[in-house]
Amino acid sequence: MLYLPIGTIQTATVIRKIETGYVLKKETDEVLLHHNETEVELKVDQDVNVFLYNDKNNQIVATTKIPNVLMDTYGWVEVVNVVPKLGVFVDIGIAKDILVSVDDLPIYTGVWPKIDDQLYVTLGKDQEERLLALPATEGIFMSMREIAPLDLLNASISGRVYYTSREGSAIFSEDGYRGFVHHTERESEPRLGETVSGRVIEVKDDGTVNVSLLPLKEERIDADGEAILEHLENNDGMIPFGDKSDAERIRAQFGFSKSAFKRALGRLMKQGKVEQRDGKTYLVK
Repeated sequence: MLYLPIGTIQTATVIRKIETGYVLKKETDEVLLHHNETEVELKVDQDVNVFLYNDKNNQIVATTKIPNVLMDTYGWVEVVNVVPKLGVFVDIGIAKDILVSVDDLPIYTGVWPKIDDQLYVTLGKDQEERLLALPATEGIFMSMREIAPLDLLNASISGRVYYTSREGSAIFSEDGYRGFVHHTERESEPRLGETVSGRVIEVKDDGTVNVSLLPLKEERIDADGEAILEHLENNDGMIPFGDKSDAERIRAQFGFSKSAFKRALGRLMKQGKVEQRDGKTYLVK
């Protein structure tokens, strides 16, 4: 029987002090506790609570630094490194950063977490008995969610993305609400672990909410109008676009739809800032 399994907190006894640290023992198993893994001086025969993990040489070692997450215990951890084709490493509060495998990350690497993003994980092991950080499933978030009140409708909301796909993104808010952002309610697909802010557009019967990350229509028109004005100013006051221009050309140039272009253009014309002639738009001096 193994009495010192990795990923667990154990109470072991100091049996001797060596140059690099201490040798601990529980039942018949021994493990090394390096000097830099404890902040206090230990004595022989002293019992100490330690967390066990495998070092870079895959040897089991101990630390008195208790991590933020354990086996079957979840917590938010910070991404500290991203390694293409391997995964991302997270800080769980010990000397060694723990891998979130590529197998547990989105297929599209463009929405992988970046450094300083946060993931909600627990600890597990791979086939070689090395520690892994495993992201929480939808069931975990649904079980811990708060029921959203009806008066949350139209309120501002911020949360971390814990699932994302072309269809939409799931977030968990600072107040414990579970939200879903449909792909039509975002300008781009957010990263896993990214903190996003939006507004609640529906409170559902199951206590979850639908969220939009898009600005309100008037705010969008103003932003799109600013983009049009910027293009005009950078092109001597004329752009070869009008309300009858090809939709794909408009999207390629400005990054938004033809209908959004026409709404913003109409607002600018009403304000007397631009005018159209011969299928082109001119800045009014």
